Amino acid sequence: MDLRLCRSLLFLPASNPRAIDKARGLDADMIFLDLEDAVKVEDKASARRAAVAAAAEGFGGRPVAIRVNKLGDPWHQEDVAAVAESAADVMIVPKVDSAAEVRAIRAVGGKPILAMIETAAGVLDAQNIAPLTAGLIAGTNDLGADLGLPPGAGRSGLILSLQTIVLAARAAGVAAFDGVFNRLEDEIGLAAECEEGRGFGFDGKTLIHPNQIEAANRIFGPAAGEIDAARRLVAAATGGAERFEGRMIEIMHVDQARRLLARARLPA
Repeated sequence: MDLRLCRSLLFLPASNPRAIDKARGLDADMIFLDLEDAVKVEDKASARRAAVAAAAEGFGGRPVAIRVNKLGDPWHQEDVAAVAESAADVMIVPKVDSAAEVRAIRAVGGKPILAMIETAAGVLDAQNIAPLTAGLIAGTNDLGADLGLPPGAGRSGLILSLQTIVLAARAAGVAAFDGVFNRLEDEIGLAAECEEGRGFGFDGKTLIHPNQIEAANRIFGPAAGEIDAARRLVAAATGGAERFEGRMIEIMHVDQARRLLARARLPA
């Protein structure tokens, strides 16, 4: 399971059986079943049971993750224990501030972890958190609030944090996913933020509505022109530094082209 190939990662409230059933026919690359922010307090226990059942049924072979409640919440320990015994591929841990938190959860969790970086402390310790995980998720809503950014101020104040998250993930060789886009009716804004996230180096984008899947898949997946160029490069390369279509290439460029073809679900 190479999480870096995931372009679209859809959050679903585990308390919503209709949304879960619908998701089995959607094109999202990965499904996130949420026990945290999307679930009311009175529904926490039933949502946990529903998430475990949904993971057992599966989503057509796609990877499934369950987001537990954060460390310190009254439901956290039961969530971790349930996910550890479930068929979920990954455990998502929200509001991770330190590598010590991940170590504590790993000791009892038994699943690969996606750590959500949602605080200033988490950003500053991201380089130590990342090697303990399968990937990092930028929790942009909570991060913006923790940094004291004005509501609706855009992402300019998050640029350093977002790039730090990508840097930490890349140094550790794990996945990095961009945060959610809140404005459900703003297709232009969503596309622009996907373009920005890909430009920062994120592998894919976390989503909160099925209508956002197409844009994420299209923008985080390589375009037809990129695929054709990658195929030509791989076919032409003979090893070492050489000339290709008016520029110099080497092994690094071949590896990059192979990764692009893998993202397109094509043989290199």
